[in-house]
Amino acid sequence: MYKRILVAVDGSRTSRGAFDAALHLAASFGATLRAYYVVENTPMYFEAPGYDPGILQKQFVQQGKELTAELTQAMRERSVSGDVTVGEATPSDDVPTLVLRAAADYQADLIVMGTHGRRGMQRLILGSVAERCVRQSTLPVLLIPSAANQDAAAAPKTP
Repeated sequence: MYKRILVAVDGSRTSRGAFDAALHLAASFGATLRAYYVVENTPMYFEAPGYDPGILQKQFVQQGKELTAELTQAMRERSVSGDVTVGEATPSDDVPTLVLRAAADYQADLIVMGTHGRRGMQRLILGSVAERCVRQSTLPVLLIPSAANQDAAAAPKTP
């Protein structure tokens, strides 16, 4: 059914749940998987002494490197072919735009993402990344709710 799956990851627990769902789908369908992480361009909303948005951006870059290693290993363990790519948001190319462009460039059949990531303030201002991707995508978008991760964490582990 699906040959190429793109999953948007941002380091949050919800996006990890989305990655796990995408990994399961890719393994089930024999699809290739691309995990896509966007380094946000943290805008200067205000001028304050000592405020340096570059520090936060460096943390996002470092998180992207760590996620790349972690997610690549998880794909290897499940024998799923694919890769992890990193994009960088700019004032003219925000996260939803980059996710949709990455899906088109990858020729994805499906986009998988979590409903709530780490972008809380942006959600209040612009609307969620997931919501904008659903509204603007020409591809199917599978949303993994944050509650699914809470249910999985609370479930008893089976041997």
